[in-house]
Amino acid sequence: MTRHLRIIVIGLLSFVVASTSAAATMTEAELHDLFSQGKELFRQANELSTSNPDAAKSLYQRAAMSFERIARDGGIRNGKLYYNIGNAYFRMGDVGRAILNYRRAERLIPNDPNLRQNLNYAISRRIDKVELNEETKVLKTVFFWHYDLSSRTRLTAFAVCFALLWLFAGVRCFKRRAFVSGAIIAAAVLSALLLGSLLVESIQDARRSPGVVVAPEVIARKGNAETYQPSFKEPLHAGTEFDLLEQRGDWAHVELVDGRECWVPAHAIGMVRL
Repeated sequence: MTRHLRIIVIGLLSFVVASTSAAATMTEAELHDLFSQGKELFRQANELSTSNPDAAKSLYQRAAMSFERIARDGGIRNGKLYYNIGNAYFRMGDVGRAILNYRRAERLIPNDPNLRQNLNYAISRRIDKVELNEETKVLKTVFFWHYDLSSRTRLTAFAVCFALLWLFAGVRCFKRRAFVSGAIIAAAVLSALLLGSLLVESIQDARRSPGVVVAPEVIARKGNAETYQPSFKEPLHAGTEFDLLEQRGDWAHVELVDGRECWVPAHAIGMVRL
């Protein structure tokens, strides 16, 4: 074995050992206890939400901390877990962190109706009403099926259309009728559109770095320092969503959904992808 090959093997072994050690920082029993603790704290908070709001808020915070520790120290990436974290923050009145965790959950359980309902309600409660730019509005109107249908629904529809394409192609070998040829064309067009939609979404998702403002309010600036002028008349508030363009030190260059760009302190935001 050459010297270079030994170095590569040693590096790989070190990585495997480090990964195993990191994954074993919490046992299954510890994770179960934390989750049970979080659920119990959340239940207690619900019971006190009307009679003692301050005590309830403290319990919601402790519940969120229990769930977050599972994700952070246990390395668990679970949609229902992030959904629970989002619920705890929303009950605390922290719209920014609620939306952030709902968005994290959405990546893992995109078709969950309760998640969709809670996310939409949290969005309706944020202060900043940043509208989509006109180009995006037009695209969402023309290609409504791309934006309105979940990726799982479009994938299922593609599989059905693709199967029908080959089925009608087989039928045409025996019966050359006009409606069969039309069905082949229709299935082929739908398959191409759905496949294209999935590919575009995959490429866009790989390029995007979505995030959410979690600070109660933050002054967006024209550069990456406090000395730069504010970008807008009003500060940005918790729950405002953006795409991260770049990060320089303690500042993040972001683009809002209406296309406006600005710089915000990195500590005032949270990223959807972990």
